[in-house]
Amino acid sequence: MDEVLERVPAADGRGADPLPRPVPFLGSAPSIQRIRTMIEKVRDSDAPIFILGESGTGKELAARTIHETGRRRGGQFVAVNCGAIPENLLESELFGHARGAFTGATRDKPGLVEEAGGGTFFLDEIGDLPLTLQAKLLRVLEEKKIRRVGETRVRPVDVRFISATNKDIEQEVARGNFREDLYYRLKIIPIELPPLRERKEDLIVLLEHFLDAYSRNFARPRPRFSPLALELLLNYPWPGNVRELQNEIQRCLVIAGDSPIVSEDFLSPKINPAGETYSPACLRLAAARAEFEKRFLREALVRCQYHRARTAAEIGLTRQGLFKLMKKHNIEPRPGIRQ
Repeated sequence: MDEVLERVPAADGRGADPLPRPVPFLGSAPSIQRIRTMIEKVRDSDAPIFILGESGTGKELAARTIHETGRRRGGQFVAVNCGAIPENLLESELFGHARGAFTGATRDKPGLVEEAGGGTFFLDEIGDLPLTLQAKLLRVLEEKKIRRVGETRVRPVDVRFISATNKDIEQEVARGNFREDLYYRLKIIPIELPPLRERKEDLIVLLEHFLDAYSRNFARPRPRFSPLALELLLNYPWPGNVRELQNEIQRCLVIAGDSPIVSEDFLSPKINPAGETYSPACLRLAAARAEFEKRFLREALVRCQYHRARTAAEIGLTRQGLFKLMKKHNIEPRPGIRQ
């Protein structure tokens, strides 16, 4: 994605992204279950949505999911990074301009807000929006109209606004860097995304997902992590959150080449700073973990009477993820049970 802005066409099945994209909020952590529930509740609403979270937690993914699963999915999803466009160009980019409005304006040009008509306009890093434009954005939110630079005519717009930031926006309001009235106008529906370190129980699911996705993307057999590599990945705090995890898996597969095992030697130095290598103790630890995983899975299947869809839902996996685990541990489905 261009770091400044992105226009995503209406959902018509064309132009699929060739790179693996995260499935919206995998995992079974209570915080992630709440996010999924909230998205289902707000996806058809036109009320402004305000997404908070650290860098890499999936703020744009949340915005995309709301758009692509809601009633506005027939329109465009237009994203703009408020901190990546020079201030002197930002007003024209957002609201458009008339021919001759300034040097270089050789034609009338609609702004990004107009392009998102009928769809969703995503303002990323809203905390970086200059104060002068904050007042104009507030007017658009209140009046549902825009005025292009150099024009007196106002134009109605039908847009759902989603904003996001990794800043402490209330602190920015207290410092006078962000308008309080705009903050409350944007924050009709707040959604706060948890950092990955607060949902460590989801790490295995995410690791498996990205390993599968990038293996398919690279058209190579799916490798597995060595016991020590897995241990190091699980113990790392992931300050860059899911984005950092995704990048690390991609990097590991590139460096591992055709190796069937992603060993600890392939990990980034920040994840394996001591340059640890395999020892027999790791094998014992891996065997203990595998035995626990197998027992946990069997118990869940028994509780759900071997109904695989129900079992997958209970332990926070997709059906495909459950099938892979059952295959990994040679657990056969019981005959005669409805799936």
